[in-house]
Amino acid sequence: MNTDYVEINSDLRGREDALKTAEKFVVYNNITGDGAVHIRLLTEETLSMVNGILDSFRALLRLESEQKNGFLLCRIRLKANKNITEKQESKLLSVSSSGKNEAAKGILGKIREMFRLSVQRSEDASLNSSMMSEEWFTMGIRGTETKMIADQYMDCWSLNSYRASVADQKKDKAEEWDELEKSIISHLADDVKIYLKNESTEVVIEKKLKSAAK
Repeated sequence: MNTDYVEINSDLRGREDALKTAEKFVVYNNITGDGAVHIRLLTEETLSMVNGILDSFRALLRLESEQKNGFLLCRIRLKANKNITEKQESKLLSVSSSGKNEAAKGILGKIREMFRLSVQRSEDASLNSSMMSEEWFTMGIRGTETKMIADQYMDCWSLNSYRASVADQKKDKAEEWDELEKSIISHLADDVKIYLKNESTEVVIEKKLKSAAK
């Protein structure tokens, strides 16, 4: 089951419609208890990625469900096309009072920054620039999936791949591990995937729930 797309603006116009859509999604799929709470919280986390990016910035959000082997796979999909003008790009690059890019804080901050930078990146720009060259980004790239769908996607970043990379280096990545431990999205989502396409960017938050009889 896929909901209709809801338009979300940078000033969060559309937020209430998105939350109402999440509520209807929960009812339709007979999701109750902690599962229903988690879907709402993950929807709110997703909405926060759009807030304050740019006055005229818009993204589309929808929820999806798919029956898998013994569980219900829920997805919250956030999509934005690359329609940033040169003037807007200049404003996007000024992300702090100093006019310099500052390190993204926390997992949600990193995901939001990746989302922000990717929609302003030109189609022929390399990922090896700005935030995209930082270690936390390369640690989350899913090489096999990217190769498999190379005809459609430029790259795919995965929270699970990033988590595994940090876990392998936990002794040297204490700060990164602490961010994961404190993150709502890291605790509640089974994975977060960011698909970096030539013409758009999609953030897909995945949550697995036990199937319930309707």
